[in-house]
Amino acid sequence: MDRPRSVGSFFDRDERVGEQRRSRNGDRRLVRWPDGVYDKLPSLADELVRRNVAVIATINTPTVLAAKRATKTMRMARDAARLRVKGDRSAPGIDVVQEKRDAREKAKAVEIKVTLPTFEQCAEIYVREHWSTWSTKHRKQWPSSLKRYAYPTIGKLTVPEIKPSHIYELLRPIWVEKRETANRVRGRIETIIAKNVDVDDTDFRNPAELTKQLREKLPRRPKRVVRHHPALPYAEASQFMTDLSAAGGTAASMLRFLILTACRTNEVVDARWSEIDRASSTWKIPGERMKMHQDHVVPLSDPALAILDKMHNGTQGELIFPNPDDGMFSENAMLAVLDRLGYSHVTVHGFRSTFATWAEECTEYPDGVREAALAHKYKSETTAAYQRGQKLEKRRILMKDWAQFLAGSNVIRLDKAS
Repeated sequence: MDRPRSVGSFFDRDERVGEQRRSRNGDRRLVRWPDGVYDKLPSLADELVRRNVAVIATINTPTVLAAKRATKTMRMARDAARLRVKGDRSAPGIDVVQEKRDAREKAKAVEIKVTLPTFEQCAEIYVREHWSTWSTKHRKQWPSSLKRYAYPTIGKLTVPEIKPSHIYELLRPIWVEKRETANRVRGRIETIIAKNVDVDDTDFRNPAELTKQLREKLPRRPKRVVRHHPALPYAEASQFMTDLSAAGGTAASMLRFLILTACRTNEVVDARWSEIDRASSTWKIPGERMKMHQDHVVPLSDPALAILDKMHNGTQGELIFPNPDDGMFSENAMLAVLDRLGYSHVTVHGFRSTFATWAEECTEYPDGVREAALAHKYKSETTAAYQRGQKLEKRRILMKDWAQFLAGSNVIRLDKAS
């Protein structure tokens, strides 16, 4: 007598009557077929759910009936959940997985909001930590630029809440009109965010990073036109120094000192008496005020020392060129002197170009000496590795010749330039 077979071969039997398969969980319960043969089966309820089929057999037990009902219910819930995952919102059922995920994200967001500082608080901490190492220019620009451009959009957000869309919103109005400001603001935001992210968080992506997506969303910038600082021709430098010497005031003396040393504006405005070594006639500018972030020693010529002697009257503080009204001059103070003397068509920084052009065309000093005098970085890393010295004594002769040229002398000592 043939035994009833299940749909889908429930008992995994082959065509040989009487062959049995051992259960997976080792259950030894038996079921009796109509022909009197017993089979060793696993738990019927578990197997029915796993197989998802109906058994055509004389097995009239409550366990089997309950398993069938449970199987049907589970199948309906499974199909409904699949439809909802696929986007069919008309089907019954609930996407339990998504609901749990949303609940976790919501709880995490609330926890982060309570425990993490806002971007504005992170920025203030960063500024305080670096305040002592910054120049006067950085001390003014960092807080003011963040307060004006960043805080209105992301100031009250925590770092995890900041998205690239926020960065886009705050950069878009200034991306074209204020190119350099926009670049600096974005870089400062990126730095502050990076400072407040776990170094081991490899999944984090800085929202202020200038990605291709952000660059394409921002307005397209016109092609940059390189404009050099307007400079005074070196042939007119001697007459200008005569006019400048006749001008009174601390700002005029500061401009003369800048021209004689071929230094940058911020380096001179913030010059300190503690940086001057009168015995060796040198001025050591700390790296925090230098563009290359390296200490720079400037040999001082006799006219430069004379200006220092005039300024050192025993009544001033640490600053060499103090502003009587506000403690320190702004970088526009020397521009005002130029305008007053009728030289508004040139810039203060342009006098470095005047010096470089004179040194190249009127002297035979090597490139290394001229570049060292301007505190320039070598274009070639290989050259920089070999040119570690500052060539102080050679630069001392160069600056002496420059001072003589500005005084009206055309005598250039070329024998000591090599």
